[in-house]
Amino acid sequence: MKLTGLWDHADFRRLWAGQTLSMLGTNMVAVAVPLIASVSLGASVFQMGLLLATEFLPYLLISLFVGVWLDRRPKKLIIVAADAVRSLILISVPLLSWAHLLSVPLLLAVVFGTGACSTVSDIGNASILPALVEREDLVEGNSKLEMSSSVSNIGGRTFGGLLVQLLTGPVVIMVNVFAFGLAAACTLRIRKREPVPERPADGRPSSMWKEIGEGLGFIFGDPTLRTLVLVTFLVNFSAIAIDPVFLVFITRTLDLPGILVGALLAGTGVGSLMGALLAAWLGRLLPFGRMVVWITVAMTAVELVIPAATLMPKGIAFVMLMFVQVAYAALVISSSINIRSYRAAITPDDMQGRMNASTRMIVMAGTPFGAMAGGGLGSLLGTQWAIVLCAGGLGLAALLLGLSPVRKVSGIPTELPTAAVTV
Repeated sequence: MKLTGLWDHADFRRLWAGQTLSMLGTNMVAVAVPLIASVSLGASVFQMGLLLATEFLPYLLISLFVGVWLDRRPKKLIIVAADAVRSLILISVPLLSWAHLLSVPLLLAVVFGTGACSTVSDIGNASILPALVEREDLVEGNSKLEMSSSVSNIGGRTFGGLLVQLLTGPVVIMVNVFAFGLAAACTLRIRKREPVPERPADGRPSSMWKEIGEGLGFIFGDPTLRTLVLVTFLVNFSAIAIDPVFLVFITRTLDLPGILVGALLAGTGVGSLMGALLAAWLGRLLPFGRMVVWITVAMTAVELVIPAATLMPKGIAFVMLMFVQVAYAALVISSSINIRSYRAAITPDDMQGRMNASTRMIVMAGTPFGAMAGGGLGSLLGTQWAIVLCAGGLGLAALLLGLSPVRKVSGIPTELPTAAVTV
């Protein structure tokens, strides 16, 4: 059977295989490590929270430096090194466990180390894609990678939890040692040579801080990029704020049984897959700017449906909320794929690492504050009004888009940019 589209692109298949294995391993480890901490090590609630925070800490601490590093060196080898090092770090968990030396502090060190490698790998994979495929194929490439991410998230966590019960946590970690090693091998097989970064005339690299400033200046100096990053921050902040409130809403306010709660949470994965499949079609249906504006308006409207579930019988309320979960995830992923592709298309190859690193750091910075804001609003105002106010953040994002130059953008550029413009 003849492969079509990017499936016929050998280097993309290698990148896709490496990234899929890496994401599958990441999600399995995300289940295995907390279970090891809770069940085997008897970690306290505070220590469990510390584990979760430590997982995301590297995004805030090292993202900007990783971006500079990726723009100075061949990205493929850095991605390979990140997966290989992650594999070596993880092997310490089963070895220490079998020697009865594993402790919560050591597990925290492992989580931070693997989190740092994940940061490098995630930014690297996003940054290398424009060097492998044509600009007009970016939406297709990001859609395929997003589908893998959704499947890996659902399958990796489900399969990881099952394997922990059957084989114990340390054995699952050992399985993923091989998964990350195989991911590194797949990425290493990419054959296309990346553009060689230009060196300064004196042969010495410029200041790390100067290059970080150039990356931030590139984003904030471009009106469309600046707006898209700020809007993504607002959407992420609002979504994170709604998450804990929504869980309390469905379990306490609506008093839904556990099986329905699980089904609702699984609906996000279904919606993510739908969004990845619909992204390219939506990009062809509407001009880029109008599509992003209307998707954000639709996201706001969908979230405002949630409080109305209290007026309905449980069965109808469940159907309404399942629609919300699936539709919201589909809208978010469709918008995200197109925005990510637009950012990559207008960014020169020598700025891809810093652009992706700066964007990720800014967006991730709102995560802990969003969770605290949602919890605080839920405690003060109750779940229904808290959800309405959090949805207001999405409405503000739609308003910003509607008043910005983004609404006039007709499509994703196909010409290769030649030089970065910094401010």
